[in-house]
Amino acid sequence: MNPASVGITLQACAKHYERGQRALHPVDLRVEPGETLVFLGPSGCGKTTTLRLIAGLERPDPGGRVLFDDEDVTALPIESRRVGMVFQNYALFPNLDVRGNVGYGLRIRRMPGEQIRQRVDELLDLMRLREYADRPVQRLSGGQRQRVALARALAPRPRVLLLDEPLAALDAQLRETLRVEMSALLRGLGVTSIYVTHDQAEAMALGDRIVVMSQGRIEQVGTPREIYHRPANLEVAGFIGMLNRMRGALRDGRVHADGDEELWFRPEDARLVAEHEGELRGSVRQVIFLGDRTRVGVAGAAGATLWADVPGRVDVAVDSRVALRVAAEALLNPASTAR
Repeated sequence: MNPASVGITLQACAKHYERGQRALHPVDLRVEPGETLVFLGPSGCGKTTTLRLIAGLERPDPGGRVLFDDEDVTALPIESRRVGMVFQNYALFPNLDVRGNVGYGLRIRRMPGEQIRQRVDELLDLMRLREYADRPVQRLSGGQRQRVALARALAPRPRVLLLDEPLAALDAQLRETLRVEMSALLRGLGVTSIYVTHDQAEAMALGDRIVVMSQGRIEQVGTPREIYHRPANLEVAGFIGMLNRMRGALRDGRVHADGDEELWFRPEDARLVAEHEGELRGSVRQVIFLGDRTRVGVAGAAGATLWADVPGRVDVAVDSRVALRVAAEALLNPASTAR
């Protein structure tokens, strides 16, 4: 952990805008020093509003408090909080080259020139940008611009790093590559980081913990594994990955079609077997090849279309009769997994 990192505490932080529009219900949350916490949810769920409260770009409703360690920063503007921000559009200065953008925050703080040069060189090396130091930012790729924006945010050694959908504008392949780089970088820096995204895979890869939000409320806080395998409710289970829902019953440690209990499970936890070998029988209606796996939709199983994942090299014929086998330990809904 970076010794300069701080913990963040939100106490009863709610937010209303004009005409009584509620953006955020009261939130109580603790972010540990050096932790990377990801806010995950659809557009309008309150995740960016929460980020802006932490940054000092918004004030919570009366009674709400934001603390950095034991310091109450609720009334402090962003420039007094020592936070670094990275935005979706990068917000780089087009009239400055890479070196000029990275060092901008240090110059306005009137840091001595030699110290600026040393700090900028350190960050250019960290971000693998040294060979682009004198290049105009307009001539950089999207991934390079994203690294410049991150270096600029880190230059003043912020206590907190805030990232608002920083990879959203990139194409899928580049986003996946930078996701891996970002994960290693944030863990290496040890700076307390808040990351906002609507991308589930991004949240899983980057977060020490994930805060799932919906309609201005926190639905669940937990590690990526906890969120994925032990969702608190249907809202979380349906937002994180694909979800099968059916009416059935549990007997002998397996899911059966003859029952009225609502059961949830992931496609990767459904085993595709011959019709006589499984409990959930039906016909293959759709086959979707995804490269490393094939997703198979089986209609008629328990009166619904259920999905199962098989290895990508397995060929499954449409209209073939098959069955699914699901073990009780694969079920996700709290009522079933508690038994």
